Amino acid sequence: MANNDGMNHAPKGKVNRVVKEGEFNFAVAALDHGHINGMTNGLLEAGAILKWVYDPDAEKVAAYREQFPQVQVAQSLEQILEDSDIHLVAAAAIPNKRSELGNQVMKAGKDYFIDKTAFTTLDQLEETKRVVAETGQKFWIYFSERLHVEGAVFAGQLIKDGAIGDEIQVTGFGPHRLDKEKRPDWFFNKEQYGGILCDIGSHQIEQFLYFSGNEDAEILHSKVGNYANPDTPELEDYGDATLIGANGATFTFKVDWFTPDGLNTWGDGRVFITGTKGTIEVRKYIDVAREETGDHLYLVTAEGEKHYSLAGEVGFPFFGEMIKDCINRTEHAMTQEHIFKAQELCLKAQEQAMVIQSSI
Repeated sequence: MANNDGMNHAPKGKVNRVVKEGEFNFAVAALDHGHINGMTNGLLEAGAILKWVYDPDAEKVAAYREQFPQVQVAQSLEQILEDSDIHLVAAAAIPNKRSELGNQVMKAGKDYFIDKTAFTTLDQLEETKRVVAETGQKFWIYFSERLHVEGAVFAGQLIKDGAIGDEIQVTGFGPHRLDKEKRPDWFFNKEQYGGILCDIGSHQIEQFLYFSGNEDAEILHSKVGNYANPDTPELEDYGDATLIGANGATFTFKVDWFTPDGLNTWGDGRVFITGTKGTIEVRKYIDVAREETGDHLYLVTAEGEKHYSLAGEVGFPFFGEMIKDCINRTEHAMTQEHIFKAQELCLKAQEQAMVIQSSI
């Protein structure tokens, strides 16, 4: 089996440099989640130069350097923050420490790129909003299930081109493999990981806002539960929610840690988009029992049915757009308002969630 480890899922795409050598330098700090490798890949492919890595755990640093041997090891976070050559710091800290680190980075005059979820409380979100307003720095979040999936990128292009008319409903599925024995202790501590809707649910809500063209939404209801992991009672192994956007489009999603061992990848992530003139389905990581590759998109319109196999065809434009936004102080890749709204809604969904008392 290939691509089985979701925690260390690190897509690679086409090299599409948007800057000259040395024009945009970044550093990496806090290696608590394997998504940092995918974040690094995206930046390097867009032409950024990786200069420093820092983490107090020497084993994590050594593992990172196996993937990216060109990087220098910093002796402290301060060494990175004091380096005037560094434009951006990328990080994958323990979730409840992510915004605190970002605030420190931005106060040092650098932009920040963090794995989702960036916040575990609404208070953290409000504090970071203040820091962004005070410093003028950018706070980016790695919503990989859209930004690092070619099928999802192409779906966005089709929607922008009007292929399915006006979007009226989105349904998202975000199952993940638990790999319980591989997970660190913080993964099972709710104060540290924030809850399932706050964590992997953040991918889903960001996608809804983007695909449906919404700047805001309301949480109609949400639920979380622990169905099969009584030995780790703070782990929520299932969650779902329903939202309605400001423009009337609706959204239903579910996330869970129940990917069967027999699946040839870490999760059968999918998104379904219904428009007034057509439908889109994206099978992100696999086409079950048919193709082991991911990035399959199915489009149905008045003209007929189409299947697109998009792996290696589309690329990941977000990273180049993000770099140019950092240099030019623009907002083409993603607006700060969109980033903060996606996080606000997942935090509210988590806060409001009904806790299911399973008797299964």
